[in-house]
Amino acid sequence: MNILKRHKLLKIVSLNALSVGAQFVLGIFSVRIVSEFLGPNGMALTGNFRSFTSLFKSVSVMGLKEGLINQVTTTADKNEKDNILFTFLSFFLMIAIGLAIIICIFSNHISIYLFKTAEYAKYLMYFAALLPFFVLQTVLVSLLNALQQFKKIIGIQIVTNFVLFLSSFYLIYHQLLAGAFLSIAITDLIGGIVALFFANKYFKFKLHFQSSAIKTISKFIIMALVSAVVIPLTTILLRNHVIEGANLASAGIWEATSRISGFYMLFFSTGLSLYYLPKLAMLQTAAEFKSELAYYFKTIVPLFVGVGILVYLFKDVIISIALTYEFTPVRELLVWQLVGDLIRIMTLAFGFQILAKAMVYKYIFIELLFNGLYLLFGFLLFKSQKVEGIVQAYAIANGITLLVVLFLFRKLWLRPTI
Repeated sequence: MNILKRHKLLKIVSLNALSVGAQFVLGIFSVRIVSEFLGPNGMALTGNFRSFTSLFKSVSVMGLKEGLINQVTTTADKNEKDNILFTFLSFFLMIAIGLAIIICIFSNHISIYLFKTAEYAKYLMYFAALLPFFVLQTVLVSLLNALQQFKKIIGIQIVTNFVLFLSSFYLIYHQLLAGAFLSIAITDLIGGIVALFFANKYFKFKLHFQSSAIKTISKFIIMALVSAVVIPLTTILLRNHVIEGANLASAGIWEATSRISGFYMLFFSTGLSLYYLPKLAMLQTAAEFKSELAYYFKTIVPLFVGVGILVYLFKDVIISIALTYEFTPVRELLVWQLVGDLIRIMTLAFGFQILAKAMVYKYIFIELLFNGLYLLFGFLLFKSQKVEGIVQAYAIANGITLLVVLFLFRKLWLRPTI
């Protein structure tokens, strides 16, 4: 029994591997479809659209997941859990509707900034109209996470990704770039419907708003708001800098590298999110966290090193399957991307603790530090290294951030824990 308990992290990561494996395969083919039909230029433009949708999706649910998990896990009464659930749903739906109105009002201006033309403004409005479904999906998945219904969550992920793949292929095949934008815009509609199907028996719809539940998540909202704005904005600024300093094709090469990275990083980030947020929220002492940290570095970090070595050894095979010959330069960028991702995995061990314990100032400082360094070194190295300099900047920014994080947690090493 103790062995099973101690290896719960690996069990969850392994269980999540089924979902990530499906998403990896479907993702590889999705990237191949984009590279085949749209080329590097289309890859760059869809990348900008994804960054934009990521920004507004993150703002629409800022603090929702962490706050809901925190409150549901500490509440025993079923009726009270339903009250909390629908308070969160009502509050964040209002935020999503407000954001949707803003997007629709400024859709032409946003389209010109992202795509250099107002032609695609309607797809921004489609995304805005369907944004509330993302709130619904996030609320339901967070509820399942708090209830430790991991198989349900994985079922949602697999079905959603499969439906999204089919719809993306159909739309891109028939409408090319317009189809790609439409497939991104309808993502939340599909995700919301699938989540409702899997989670419907775990709650009952009711009209209820409990203001006290919202007040308790103010710290989570602040932290999420910083990430929601800073991360996508950094990506958009760097991508536009590449487009202006080189061309759309170069930005597409970088986007393709990031997409491949996203496939294997997803295996770790989603598994850790399922395990660590509820787990760390329950830890009470520094000794408990230090023990959890030691386990993380003995299991997850070596596991990532193994995956990274495999990705590096088979990079030519992966690139040939996922991309066309136009994306050959990805081969040179992937090494730096792997280095940066390895350092990021090590930093995440502390990052989840900062998030779970709502260490607001540390969180904001680290988020601004990393993205500021990423922008600074990205702009500087791009002058001499072009797009490879952007990936080098990612590795350097992660390295410096890890050193700073180790310094912030220095008491763990300098003081004996009991």
